[in-house]
Amino acid sequence: MAKRLSRLPGKHGETYGTFVFDDEGHTLGNALASVINEYPGVKICGHTVPHPAEKRVHLNIQTTGENVIQVLRRGLQDLERMCDHTIETFNKAYETHKATKEDSVDTT
Repeated sequence: MAKRLSRLPGKHGETYGTFVFDDEGHTLGNALASVINEYPGVKICGHTVPHPAEKRVHLNIQTTGENVIQVLRRGLQDLERMCDHTIETFNKAYETHKATKEDSVDTT
């Protein structure tokens, strides 16, 4: 399996860095940046897609002191929980709607 996450080489430290997600785009970049930007110790978090022909997104994170890798890890975990909750909520609503429709069908 190919490596899909790397840290961009160059100047970086414990509180700032740019991460590259291969085979991803604005969908992940925007969602993840939105989650991470809500954390109190984050100065800035943003994403870019360097070229529209490439399936790659860069995520830049700067914190006030927290380790940037830990922030990224927490962001990914929180986003995963949000997605799981959304799927569960949708499935419950779908099943409720489906059951309501089946109960109201006239078979005479």
